[in-house]
Amino acid sequence: MEAYLDNSATTKVFESVKDLVVKTMTEDFGNPSSLHKKGVEAEAYVKAAAESVAKTLGAAPSEIIFTSGGTESNNMAIIGAARANRRAGKHVVTTTIEHPSVYNVFGYLEGEEGFSVDYIPVDGNGRVRQDALLAAIREDTTLVSVMYVNNEIGSVNPVGEIGALIKKKNPRTLFHVDAIQAYGKYRIRPKQEQIDLLSVSGHKIHGPKGVGFLYVKNGTRLLPVVYGGGQQRGMRSGTHNVPGIAGMGEAARVIYEDHEEKIRAMYGLKKLFVELVGQLPGTRINGLCGEDSAPHVVSVSFEGIKSEVLLHALEERGIFVSSGSACSSNHPAVSGTLKGIGVRRELLDATLRFSFSVFTTEKELRYAARVLGELLPVLRRYTRR
Repeated sequence: MEAYLDNSATTKVFESVKDLVVKTMTEDFGNPSSLHKKGVEAEAYVKAAAESVAKTLGAAPSEIIFTSGGTESNNMAIIGAARANRRAGKHVVTTTIEHPSVYNVFGYLEGEEGFSVDYIPVDGNGRVRQDALLAAIREDTTLVSVMYVNNEIGSVNPVGEIGALIKKKNPRTLFHVDAIQAYGKYRIRPKQEQIDLLSVSGHKIHGPKGVGFLYVKNGTRLLPVVYGGGQQRGMRSGTHNVPGIAGMGEAARVIYEDHEEKIRAMYGLKKLFVELVGQLPGTRINGLCGEDSAPHVVSVSFEGIKSEVLLHALEERGIFVSSGSACSSNHPAVSGTLKGIGVRRELLDATLRFSFSVFTTEKELRYAARVLGELLPVLRRYTRR
């Protein structure tokens, strides 16, 4: 059998998403910028998708900018906000465990555009140290970026508390949240949580690849990073990806239907998997694993086994997992997240991520745990040789 347990990397699309994408590619395929009937039909899909995702956030459709995915959304938010507000200050803040599409952007601002960056550490559970964050915010701090859910260990930052801290210290500081692993798992309310900018990716919630959106609170100063024909109010030029946008809107609608039931079931699966894997000798669960963590991510270190060796051994048995962020797995490096939470050096390259979705079954998890129980002693014998 197969067990797909790499849903933090990407997910299978919902059937209704697939049908809508095909329809907008083969029937209603007009360009939304065209003035004729086909263009008007296409534009209606874009408007409907904006309304759909805005509704899930308690936001206005005018606050939604569609992008090519989470990486572009993060780049647009961070670079666009930093450049737009540079006269107010060139000091920005993020954490040590951000996704590369955030962390590397701050490195660019620091190295190429002369910004001063503070990188805030996390505690042993992977949550940002609020005392250090508060101390870092200055009068010239124009932007703080903190991820909602960590993509490697599933730690959850209390973004509402963080937003309140930021605005109390400096009301002019913009708050950006990478919600790519959180959207669809949590009810996010940017206005209540004092979030100015929020990044989301479609293929993490059973939507198409190559599409995402950036929530931009009305009145937020942001410069575009893509110039051209002036689409999306001049903030993101280029012909709309109508099939992707339509699919994104549909995925957002479906993922938040019976939402509490979906998340409760996922937490049940997570609890089961943690119990099963925790019984195996030489394993360590990284970070929190109860309902104070994300419902879909489990990080496990396996003593005495290289993660890549175990990953491919599992693959041969039809079990698909990840050794870290999918965006950096082709260029292996030491995980900043695992180092940040104090994982022992010998386990940094002995860790796998298992991640679930609404399609994950108990049968898959029991199969994966059983296979792990069979493989671990064999692989450890070979490693000792």
